[in-house]
Parts: sequence; structure tokens; C-alpha cells
Amino acid sequence: MPDGAQQKRDGADPSEPQESDAQRRRRRAQFLRELHEAKALRDRVQPRRVKAARMRQAMRMRTFRW
Repeated sequence: MPDGAQQKRDGADPSEPQESDAQRRRRRAQFLRELHEAKALRDRVQPRRVKAARMRQAMRMRTFRW
């Protein structure tokens, strides 16, 4: 088996430097910001779906047993 296939399967590429925790956290924060923005946009353009989702959530909360 070629070494390249093994490296790709492991997900680690030795030619790329290991990213620091700060870089990973920065990328994750950026991703979460964009995800939140996309969800907000979807909520604005599909108000009927959002209202139905709110109603379902309210029903779940009413029927939840403590």
C-alpha cells in the first residue's frame, strides 16, 4: 500500500504543521458564527417553518415531566 493512501486515511498530513489550539478555536468560533448567521437567515426567509418549530418546542416543554 502506498504511504500517501495510509496518510490520507489517518487524516494527518506530515507536510502540514500541526495547528495550535488557538488556531483551532479561532476556526471553530468562525464556523459557529457563520452557522448561527445561516440559521438566522433561514429563520427570516421561512417564517412559517420557524413558527411551526416554536409551536413544537412549546408542546414538548408542556408535556415534559420533571
